[in-house]
Amino acid sequence: MTKNKESLKQLDTELAHAGEATTLSPQMLLLEQLRITPESQLEPMDFLFELYGKPCFPRGELVAITGKAKSGKTFVTSMLMACSARQKVLAIERHTESKDRTDQEPLRVLWYDTEQSDESTQDILRNRIMKMIASEEFPLYDIFNVRSVGWKERRSLLMEAVERYDPDLVIVDGIRDLVNDINDGVLAQEVMEELMHMAAAKNCCIVCVLHQNKGSEDHNLRGWIGTELMNKAFEVYSCEKLLPQRIFKLEQTLTRKYDIEQAMYFEVNGEGLPVMTVNPPEDSNSRDSNGDFPQLNTDYISHDDKENWKVDVCRLFCDAIGGREQMTGAELRTEVCRLSNIRSWKFYNSLLEQAMKEGVLLKSYDQTNHVVYAVKPF
Repeated sequence: MTKNKESLKQLDTELAHAGEATTLSPQMLLLEQLRITPESQLEPMDFLFELYGKPCFPRGELVAITGKAKSGKTFVTSMLMACSARQKVLAIERHTESKDRTDQEPLRVLWYDTEQSDESTQDILRNRIMKMIASEEFPLYDIFNVRSVGWKERRSLLMEAVERYDPDLVIVDGIRDLVNDINDGVLAQEVMEELMHMAAAKNCCIVCVLHQNKGSEDHNLRGWIGTELMNKAFEVYSCEKLLPQRIFKLEQTLTRKYDIEQAMYFEVNGEGLPVMTVNPPEDSNSRDSNGDFPQLNTDYISHDDKENWKVDVCRLFCDAIGGREQMTGAELRTEVCRLSNIRSWKFYNSLLEQAMKEGVLLKSYDQTNHVVYAVKPF
C-alpha cells in the first residue's frame, strides 16, 4: 500500500469514529483536505475571454495589467467591460466551450476605480464603454469611484462589494491605492492574499491594474506590491503607447498556461473608440521574409550549418552583467534589451528562461529579498 493510501486509510478510520477522540490534529485534518493526487476530482479551469483564440482571464485567479502612465491600461479594461456585455471587442472574445457564442448571458462586472475623478470614471462609462456596447440598456455593471476614501477603507469596501454583488469580473484600477506604502512587503503580501482568497471563494477573475516603474527602460511593476502581484498573477499583460504613431499595444508577458504570442495593436478613432491596426514593423522582433531578425543586434546572433539562427544567450547575458557580481532583474532586462535591441518583453523573458536552463545565470535574493542574477562561474 502506498504512503498516500495509508494516510487516506488513517483519515477514513478517524472520521468513522466521529465523536471519539482523534489522533489527528486540526492542522492535519485541514492538510488532508488540501491533498492533491492524480485521481483528485477537480473542476476544469473556466476562462472568461479569449485573445486571438487562446483562453485567458480565468475565474478564481488574479490577472495583472501593467504599463506606464497613459499607456492604455484603462482602455484595455474598458474593452474587457464592453466584451462582458457583448460577444467580441477587437481581438478579445467571450470564451465558451460551445460553438454558439450568441446565447451567452452577460457577465457581471465590478469596476473599482481608485485613481480617477468621479467625472473621469463617468466619462469613460458614458463615452467609451457604452459606445462600444452600442446598446441603450445598462449592462450588469457595479461601478464605484473610491478615490476620496482612505486606503484602509478602500480595502474593506472592496471586500464588501465583491461579497455583495457576486461579480464574474472584478477590475481594481489600481491596486497601488489599497496600500499605504507600495514598498511595505508585509502589507503587500497581505493584500495579495486577500485578493487571491476572494477570487477563489467567489469564483471570479480579479484584474489588478498597476503602473510600471517610471524609468523609460524599466518595465518592472512598481514597488513590493508589484513583486507580489507578479508572483501571484496567473497572467500578466503589458500596455504600451507607441510613438509617434499613437498606437497602443497589448502584449501578454507572462502566463501559467496558454501562451498568446501575438500582440494586439489598436488606435483610437475620431469618436474615441478603439479600432484594430497593423503592428508597426519597427516595434516587433519578428522575422522578415528571409526568416531573419533584422532589428536585433547581429553580434548576438549565431547560425548552424543549416543556416538556422539563434540568440547567443551566453554571450548576451555575460556582456550585459559585465564585471559586476550581480544585477537586479530590472537592471539586467534594461541592459540586455539595450545591447541586443530587443523590444518585446515576451522575447526577453524567453531568453532569460533559456539562460537559466542552460546554466548561464544564477538566481538569488539580496538583503531586501529582491531577485538578483549573477553569471554562473564556468
